[in-house]
Amino acid sequence: MTILSWAAGMITVLVAAMPVTRERLNRFAALAGLSVTPDNARQIIDHFAGLRRQRLISVALAALVTGLTHDPFYLVVGWSAIPVLHAIRLPPTEGERIYRTAWLLGSGGAVVASGFLLLNQGPTPARLAHAAIVVIVAAAVLLATARKSERPDEMGRWSARSLYLSGTAIALSGALLTPGQPIQRDPPEYAMPAQVSHSAASFTTVDSVKGPECPWFDETDAPCRWWLVNGNPFPQAAPYTIRTGGAPQRAPLVRSPDHKALVYLDRHDRRMIYQDADGIRPLTGVLADAAVPTVTFAGQSRYVALAKDNAQITDTRTGSTITILGAHQVHDVNQNGIVATTASHVLVVDHQGRTRLTLPRKDPGDTYYLHPDGTRLAAVRDAEDRVDAYAVRTGKHLSSVALTFPGDESLGTGLGWSKEGPFLVRGYLYDRVYHLDLTTGKLWRRKR
Repeated sequence: MTILSWAAGMITVLVAAMPVTRERLNRFAALAGLSVTPDNARQIIDHFAGLRRQRLISVALAALVTGLTHDPFYLVVGWSAIPVLHAIRLPPTEGERIYRTAWLLGSGGAVVASGFLLLNQGPTPARLAHAAIVVIVAAAVLLATARKSERPDEMGRWSARSLYLSGTAIALSGALLTPGQPIQRDPPEYAMPAQVSHSAASFTTVDSVKGPECPWFDETDAPCRWWLVNGNPFPQAAPYTIRTGGAPQRAPLVRSPDHKALVYLDRHDRRMIYQDADGIRPLTGVLADAAVPTVTFAGQSRYVALAKDNAQITDTRTGSTITILGAHQVHDVNQNGIVATTASHVLVVDHQGRTRLTLPRKDPGDTYYLHPDGTRLAAVRDAEDRVDAYAVRTGKHLSSVALTFPGDESLGTGLGWSKEGPFLVRGYLYDRVYHLDLTTGKLWRRKR
């Protein structure tokens, strides 16, 4: 409301300072009942300019009061006060009956409206100030119009029309306009928590993870502004990343499959961090929000893969790291190799960074799994309900089997090779796990 009040005041001041045109000057002289002659033209111009200066000063002061009180009533008073003040010194010209009638009706309506508001809302300092100003102006109008002008063309007089309209404007605005109230923010729909410690939280196992849920309220430390680990705030993890032209997105925080480690974006230094019960280990340097990678665990939680423009795979046991240039996604990692995809190819790379197999990438939705011994690669073609197998050493296409599930089941996702040996796939509709013979395409339910 403060901004609106100041803006209204500035607009009113600008209107009062508008340039004087010949048409406006002629209209002023006609309304004031002045006869313009070559002898008095300069005097009329000076008189009109003086009245404009007075109105400009009055409006500027009223704009200041309005900005401080948030009460637009004072803008109306500042604009209309000059005719009333001049009428106290000099009686106005003879006025038309219609304007006197309008003033009487407006004043009567203002009295009724003010009485209704006082009965329903009670007196307030602002309403009492309005009433006092309206009474003073009404008395001035009555006093001025009761007097008679001895010289009908006396310089400095305003028309009765201007006096009545000014009085009507002040009376009505005094009844109808009230001070604005500053905009109150809605209270949050959640209870504010106790002060959260900003020291790093620790854990032995990660039993539960809950993500932040209010990206637009970064100024509060409400529960929805934190990652919750085991039900408690995890203050060292960044809740959101901000990217140019986009809405805030959750920063990565990924739990390892064995529930013993987390990888997350540090809230303060913006590095990707690996944390387990033994402590904290940085995986990257400082990152811009647009460069934050996706996180994947592989190899029974041993390996952490970070993928963006390149892929970085870290062995959490040894601390060794390998980077695959141009790789946008890491599909599988084990002790005998890494499977990653670029925009156009599928790569199998060993842990020394040497490429062992390169295949054209067919569909972005395909997923790839490396046999534990590193000798075979399975490509799960989800769109075709088909699985292809390749020899890693030679690149030979070993088999291609179409999957025929019982009933109305279809392929959901591949799961890699089981400890028992056969390849595993999961159904889409019923979440059932099946063994798959990559040579014959035979499927059979896995026993739990």
